[in-house]
Amino acid sequence: MPATPAAPDGKRPTLADVAARAGVSTALVSIVMRDAKGASAATRERVLQAARDIGYRPDARARLLRSRRSRLLGVQLGLQHPFHADLVEGIYAAAEPAGYQIALSAVTAGRGEHRAVETLLDDRCEALILLGPQAPAKRLAELARQLPVVSVARRLRSPIPGLEVVRTADDEGARQAVDHLVALGHRDIAHIDGGRAPGAADRRRGYRTAMNRHSLGGHIRILPGGLTEEEGAEAARTLAATHPRPTAVLAFNDQCATGVLDIFLRNGTAVPDDVSVVGFDDSHLARLAHIDLTTVGQDISRLAHLAVGRAIARLESDETPAGEDVIAPRLIVRGTSAPPR
Repeated sequence: MPATPAAPDGKRPTLADVAARAGVSTALVSIVMRDAKGASAATRERVLQAARDIGYRPDARARLLRSRRSRLLGVQLGLQHPFHADLVEGIYAAAEPAGYQIALSAVTAGRGEHRAVETLLDDRCEALILLGPQAPAKRLAELARQLPVVSVARRLRSPIPGLEVVRTADDEGARQAVDHLVALGHRDIAHIDGGRAPGAADRRRGYRTAMNRHSLGGHIRILPGGLTEEEGAEAARTLAATHPRPTAVLAFNDQCATGVLDIFLRNGTAVPDDVSVVGFDDSHLARLAHIDLTTVGQDISRLAHLAVGRAIARLESDETPAGEDVIAPRLIVRGTSAPPR
């Protein structure tokens, strides 16, 4: 049967369009699309072929709404964070086989967390997965009273009833980075801070702890930084103007580290010959061949699967207690760290 236009006036094809194409009733098309009993194998195939011919796709969202369940997991992410993009990929991989769909809502320079979450609530998401939320604990508690909420990559000072937490042991990751640099022979190791970003306080503490453990407390140097390339670049300019310059730098995250690498490249500072640079996250950015960044890897797949698992468990069992999963990090040595000259 030759293909015909999708639907009159270019509109999305409907059940009625499929019925007209197949020469059957709309009710029979509905039976086939719901995979219910009442249609012969031949009729079922004819209807499905008609649907393919005109490009009809069942409205899965509408069907779920009629069942009084959306089976939607709302994910808040920072649009500018490569690490969040990697997490979203893992969240899709975990949610879809379990029969759940994902709704994304981004935090941008002009769109705050409150708006991002409200959009997900308006979409009737059954649970929220918040990537690196910076909202006050009071706001998180308010959300947790409304629906299951999972916070990813942020440690909370005090447990919040009903709020799930999935995170990496950030302090341990910073200690691993310092241990690696000290083993290479570095003593003057600077840390570019993440400010008030989730995980920053733990990474800062881990850096201090490791430096003191190696009797390098006198070499502790913490510079203001942040999550972005621009903030890393600004810190690198400060480092380039200091004397003596540190022989190694632990950046808050991979994105910040790429800003450091850019400034060092521009001013002729060789990495790792003059300065070693270590990032944090092992985002896809760190794995690019021309960056080849030594970094502290977070187990992105495990974080994503645990976050989805906790959200679904809360939805499908009233007896599931809230809790926290803390995942061990892993140092990944690449081309930006080497013994000092």
